[in-house]
Amino acid sequence: MTNPISAGPSKKDLHSVYAFGIFSMALIDIFVLLIPIFAKESLGMSDGEIGTLVGARSILSLFLSIHGGALMDRYGTRRITLMFTGAVVICGPIFPLLSTFWALLVLQAISGFAISLGWSGAQTLIARIADGDAEYIGRFSTFARIGTTIAPIFAGLLFDIGGAWLAYGFGTVWAACAFYALWRTPEPNPRSRVKNAVENPKFRLSDIMPKVSDYRASFALMAIPAVAFTAVAMLVRNSTYNLQTSIYVTYSYDAGLTATKIGLLFAAIEMAGAFGSWYSGRAMRKFDPINFLVLTTFVTVSLIAATPLIGGIGEGAWAIFGCLLIGQVIRGYMQGVSQPILFSVQAISVTKEQQGIVVGLRQTMNRFGGIVIPPIAGFTSDFYGREESFYIVGGGLLFILLCLAVYGHFVPRIATPSKSD
Repeated sequence: MTNPISAGPSKKDLHSVYAFGIFSMALIDIFVLLIPIFAKESLGMSDGEIGTLVGARSILSLFLSIHGGALMDRYGTRRITLMFTGAVVICGPIFPLLSTFWALLVLQAISGFAISLGWSGAQTLIARIADGDAEYIGRFSTFARIGTTIAPIFAGLLFDIGGAWLAYGFGTVWAACAFYALWRTPEPNPRSRVKNAVENPKFRLSDIMPKVSDYRASFALMAIPAVAFTAVAMLVRNSTYNLQTSIYVTYSYDAGLTATKIGLLFAAIEMAGAFGSWYSGRAMRKFDPINFLVLTTFVTVSLIAATPLIGGIGEGAWAIFGCLLIGQVIRGYMQGVSQPILFSVQAISVTKEQQGIVVGLRQTMNRFGGIVIPPIAGFTSDFYGREESFYIVGGGLLFILLCLAVYGHFVPRIATPSKSD
């Protein structure tokens, strides 16, 4: 049984949030690409230290993502997201000034949280505007990947040309563009229509402090089987990205690839994901979403775990680059198809007033993986070897996926939105 056909969201609202999506998601790729290259090339840090720095960007998000989502529900998504996007503009030019591990660790935590909440805001905006329709969310993902296709290439190229200052300067300008795009994006729902919102809210100290009730309400959503399944599925799926932003970068760099080529690999997975996301709406209507998510996640995890085998096929920097590029394209397509479905299943499983906290829950699970996976992969690389690290961490993720597939058989069938003509 499917949901009734609706008139669909406002095209003006859709276009506005699509524009913000181009810049918001790409901020993640810019900063996660630059930190391992900057730490290894300019500061000579080990894989373990680099993995810890990569993981640090998720520390604050782990504990405060749910609170950030609750603030969006309470005071307006646009208002809260503007604050965090503005913080990224401030943090960008500070990176090249720092040269110690602990200083970078602190800045990574702050900037990572701001970027994460900015992307959470983008997801909340599209979830409310699209009413959980995978077709529109898929188009949003495509526009987001336009930015993530372009940005890493320029970030890597500028690092090769002018080092950290030029590359992080580009990241700062990109963040400013995101702020401007969001400034022109309207709030999707008037506060009077949002249950937990208040008219003309004024911030007080008690308002910005985390509330136990928000966390209780968010984790209570895990009682919904579809939400629990997708939260863990997103954790496993995004753990492959955490490998990509840590030992994958150092592996590629030591294999002779320049920052520009590594940026191209980042761009390739996003470009392929853009094509995949256009198919997500049809895939969700044609296949069972739960089984489809298990299959696509299996392919995604297997490909990242096999990185040393894929790269080992080629001899020389360009041959290695070509082999890794093929792997990235396949993995990106699978991720592109699955991401809107994950978002859609969660969005249609909760009420409109709960969209912020369900995004916060999703981000909390993602950040947990973001904190744990890069240091584990990095220190495993230091102690057992980089290739072995791919196999060990990848094997662990596949085991979790196996358990998730078993749980998926107990998840009730998802009622998918119908496409309006």
